[in-house]
Amino acid sequence: MIKIHLAEILDEKHMSQAELARQTGIRPSTICCIYNGIAERLNINHIDRICECLICDITDLIEYVPNRQKKTISL
Repeated sequence: MIKIHLAEILDEKHMSQAELARQTGIRPSTICCIYNGIAERLNINHIDRICECLICDITDLIEYVPNRQKKTISL
């Protein structure tokens, strides 16, 4: 499972989703989807702009948590 920590980072930095959208040029609806962890795809350019704006590393923003049940087939 992939966990997105945008909500926590914005809270720590006392920044709103709207402010992040303004500073990065990313549509507010896209920021909202990432913030709420419902984005099905993440644009690398968007991740780059978010990390640059928030002065964070990609590993601060995105975390891989192993699934309890495997979703892939073992070969």
